[in-house]
Amino acid sequence: MSQSPLFEPFQLKSLSLPNRVVMAPMTMEASPGGVPDDDTVLHYSCRAAGGTGFLITEGTTIGRPAASHNGNIPNFHAADALSGWGKVVEAVHAAGGKIAPQLWHEGMARKPGTGPNPDASSEGPSVGSEGNIAMTDKHIAETLEAFAIAAVAAKRLGFDAVEIHGGHGYLVDNFFWENHNKRTDRYGGNHRNRGRFAGEVVQAIRAAVGEEFPIIMRFSQFKLEDYRAKIATSPLELEDLLAPCVDAGVDMFHASQRRFFEPEFEGSDLNLAGWAKKVTGLPTITVGSVGLKGADALDSLRGGETGPDRIDRIEERLANEEFDLVAVGRALLTDPAWTQKVREGRFGEMLAFDPASLGRRRNNVDDYLKDSKVS
Repeated sequence: MSQSPLFEPFQLKSLSLPNRVVMAPMTMEASPGGVPDDDTVLHYSCRAAGGTGFLITEGTTIGRPAASHNGNIPNFHAADALSGWGKVVEAVHAAGGKIAPQLWHEGMARKPGTGPNPDASSEGPSVGSEGNIAMTDKHIAETLEAFAIAAVAAKRLGFDAVEIHGGHGYLVDNFFWENHNKRTDRYGGNHRNRGRFAGEVVQAIRAAVGEEFPIIMRFSQFKLEDYRAKIATSPLELEDLLAPCVDAGVDMFHASQRRFFEPEFEGSDLNLAGWAKKVTGLPTITVGSVGLKGADALDSLRGGETGPDRIDRIEERLANEEFDLVAVGRALLTDPAWTQKVREGRFGEMLAFDPASLGRRRNNVDDYLKDSKVS
């Protein structure tokens, strides 16, 4: 397994990784009052100790009143929450890993009357069925500033990069998707305009953090409300949609799929990450049912059977340079030492996904490392 492309180093500006395995961002809703606690520190540091080179945190909300629907989702703006994230960074680095926060605004996915600020109006590019407000230029400017402030805090705390959550039906994705974005101004009407808000988020962050701090944009075709949704139906549309982010200085795209092995457009075996790399020329992260067979993430949470799987297909695609990094979700939730087991070829010790792992029952990496040499 020492020759596996998963365990080759990777460099992106100031981000230097020992391998290509990424812990995918997975919402836990387990930070009371929005503040990461000691269990959060353990949650991330265990995966770093288990050999995962790069960790992307669960979604952390920016400083906008309607960014969150749940007070137990961690935020990335209050002083006590930032202090908690500082402890996470310190522990992950001590375990040998690198880490980025995922900055998040729920946009039109947040139901009005929920979250730590229930009186705040939910917001999006246009008025939707849930009764959100359509963002004005002032709202947009304030939101861009909030993203930038959070990114500056991430850099100050010692994070190694920052990821913008631009998928799954949340705010940035609301602007991407024509079903949510009905604007006729500079933010709507065609794919390049619908990508403008995402580009402005990248631009605001880049101006605040400098050129060497890596910025990642996560995006998806599917939405939690519509698995068949498409923000782009062809490579050309995808290129137009992502172009504003490229022009603004994004460094990498994280293409969220339900199943990494499914081709994105007819006539090619490339998945979504593969196409993003092809049309932008930038590095990409793939994700979606890596290391598991059976039900995908959404179905497994509803009781669908999922078992561990070998990683031959992902290794082949990575060796072919279809994408650059591989994000692992449920397998790492269940087993903090998943990466080390893959490195050592210990596939017989892989654990089936347990939905209860979302409650962080499997936080003691020592139970899984056994006699490994991870330090």
